[in-house]
Amino acid sequence: MRVAVSVLRAKGRLRARAPLAPLCGTPRAARAILVVAALLALPPAPATAETLPEALVRTYQGNPQLNAERARLRGTDETIPQALSGYRPQIMAVLTGGLQQVRVLFPDNTLQTATLRTWTIGLTVTQSIFNGFKTANTVRQSEAQVQSGREALRNTGQGVLLDAVIAYTNVLANQSLVEAQRVNVTFLRETLGTTKKRLDAGDVTPTDVAQAEARQSRGLADLNAAEVNYAISQAIYAQIIGAAPGRLAPADPIDRLLPKSREEALAISRKEHPAIMAAMYDTDVAQLGTKIAESSLWPNLSVQGSVQRQWENDPTLSAKGNDIASIIGQANVPIYDGGLAASQIRQSKEIAMQARIVLELIRNQTQTAVIGAWVSHEERRSRCRRRNPRCARPTWRSPACRRKHRAGNARRWTCSTRSRT
Repeated sequence: MRVAVSVLRAKGRLRARAPLAPLCGTPRAARAILVVAALLALPPAPATAETLPEALVRTYQGNPQLNAERARLRGTDETIPQALSGYRPQIMAVLTGGLQQVRVLFPDNTLQTATLRTWTIGLTVTQSIFNGFKTANTVRQSEAQVQSGREALRNTGQGVLLDAVIAYTNVLANQSLVEAQRVNVTFLRETLGTTKKRLDAGDVTPTDVAQAEARQSRGLADLNAAEVNYAISQAIYAQIIGAAPGRLAPADPIDRLLPKSREEALAISRKEHPAIMAAMYDTDVAQLGTKIAESSLWPNLSVQGSVQRQWENDPTLSAKGNDIASIIGQANVPIYDGGLAASQIRQSKEIAMQARIVLELIRNQTQTAVIGAWVSHEERRSRCRRRNPRCARPTWRSPACRRKHRAGNARRWTCSTRSRT
């Protein structure tokens, strides 16, 4: 006895014909093949709805604004190794070569000429010992710039994710509005047809028919406006999140994630808001800039050591080659530079004052934004509580509500679209 299983498609269904070994001989293989054939015959699983966390993950990974800010921060990170290089010695190798024509007149009035093939090879090491604490302050300034860049990236990320949430909810809201307007237009068409029939029967006047036609025209205009807003929200969704919206699932409430009171929200913003933290680090950067400018008033100490070998580099023709080794200490003390250093110090102090003023401004703006967001949230939550407890759910989409709509009990959808006569 042999079993045949097919994987050929016929009329949209899967069939197979492939001879197999007898079942009694290899039962495990036959069972495995039967399971595979059964899985192939199953219809594809329906696509699941995209949730808000999935959309936020996609935004965080691929949003161009966030990627640009990340690239800028990586560039800022390189300022720390550049500042640390001031602690390390500078090593330079030198290699020169060429031809040199020499004509020498000796004391006995004899003249000698020669063509020298000169070359020099050397190594120079320079180490800074003291530069008025400029290197240390530059390193601290670079670290503060990196911290400020990280907070700026976090602030940009919060703004982009907020835009993603707004785009997500706008798509859901406009999609629901389009469906509601379509239901409303269907109801208005049925109402217009009923009114015309009643006019033929003599129950209503032509004025009632004109009013029904006006309501239908207003409903069609509202449907068109809703479809336009829905298309715009889809385009904004694709711009921010990086993909066109598919089937979206309603978002979960976030009340459990919010602070318990407005005072707690203000306290958290003062301590953790990235805009405030970035402004604080910018203040540190400006203050360290003043110290860096003041370092130009201090003396600079450095040590330089070099080793050289020269060949045919003596224009007196008294030596064939030379080996030179030296170590030199150097001290530079500024005495007068035309007022450049003093002007730079005053400039850096004014920049530091500006940074402190900007910090206070950002604190006030953040406090205002937090209070405005808190009271707006409280107002919307109280408005929702005054309505039906299920006001947040689109109950009009249920089959029962649609049956009521078809029966004529749909005034709560149409009251906003009816014009006064």
